[in-house]
Amino acid sequence: MKFSTSKTELQQALQKLSKATPTRSTLPILSCVLIESSEEKTSLRATDLEITIQSEIPVSLEQAGATALPLKTLLDITNELPETRVTLYVDDKDRAAIITDTGEYDLMAKPADEFPAVPDTSGSQAVNVSGEMLKNIIDATSFAVSRDELKPALTGVLFRFGSNGITAVSTDGHRLVKYTRKDFDTNGFNGDMIVPRKFLSFMSAQVSGGNVALLIGENHLTAKMKNDMVLTRIIDERFPDYESVIPKENDKILKADKDALLGAIRRVSIFSNKSTHQVALNLDATSCRITTEDPEKSSKAHEQIAAEFDGENLTIGYNAEYLKDVVSHVAGDKIVVQFSTPISAALFGTDSTEENIESLMLLMPIRLND
Repeated sequence: MKFSTSKTELQQALQKLSKATPTRSTLPILSCVLIESSEEKTSLRATDLEITIQSEIPVSLEQAGATALPLKTLLDITNELPETRVTLYVDDKDRAAIITDTGEYDLMAKPADEFPAVPDTSGSQAVNVSGEMLKNIIDATSFAVSRDELKPALTGVLFRFGSNGITAVSTDGHRLVKYTRKDFDTNGFNGDMIVPRKFLSFMSAQVSGGNVALLIGENHLTAKMKNDMVLTRIIDERFPDYESVIPKENDKILKADKDALLGAIRRVSIFSNKSTHQVALNLDATSCRITTEDPEKSSKAHEQIAAEFDGENLTIGYNAEYLKDVVSHVAGDKIVVQFSTPISAALFGTDSTEENIESLMLLMPIRLND
């Protein structure tokens, strides 16, 4: 195999592919990038068996072929090269050379047939979506995904496709996000799938404009955009019944400026206990007072912001890290929070309604130390 390409094209492709290379693996071949060059196209592929990323690059082809090269070595040398043409050559004994105008770098390749094949995705249902909308859905929900591997169903976002659009739901047991887009064309597809966090964070970073073709299979989801293809296995678990935990009768309403509330929580939480991150919201008709105290370090803080609160005075405790996450993901300038009791879930939203978008966030309180 022999071809030449620009340093930048190769570098950009390898940087994307590095996201699918496992840090540790019992299979040495997974630390490699598979390079396949033919008259039609030259593609690079990496996988950690959970997510597979493939990228096409433009090349000047001299000899078609396929090989597997250590991805980190290839990326490291490409990062250090100045802008130049790079020639990749591999002989029939798997000896590889990276050749530039100023130098040559030799390394050993592995046979291409050792590299895992792409899972069969025939029979997949195609759904097209704008890159911007997909990014909005991912960014609105993925922050609340659980990192607890013992609860696999919660380590991804549930995508529920229906005749009235798409609903995306994520929860880690402390907070829950339900985000619905009625302007999402599901192309007649109805069904649920739980998509892993790793795929979603990669897509959020890569997608900007343009369209993304989603191919939904029984066990895999594939996204195709321009010259890239990303494939992930779908989490084969049952997602919890999220509708049953969303309170219907929260009648105490807080309205406040979102940035003022978020800023106060961020400042006060600096003085909270580092293991509980506990802060309290003290609510009355005209204000919201945010307080914290850490007896271990003899530190405390409080801040007061103007707010409207409709209901009996209420004091409720939260983990400040979760509270900051939820408040920062509320759309618009105003935040509206619906409370019931100091020990029941509150609903976070906005007073500005966007056509075709419904967003609801739930956060569980923590018991305050007396």
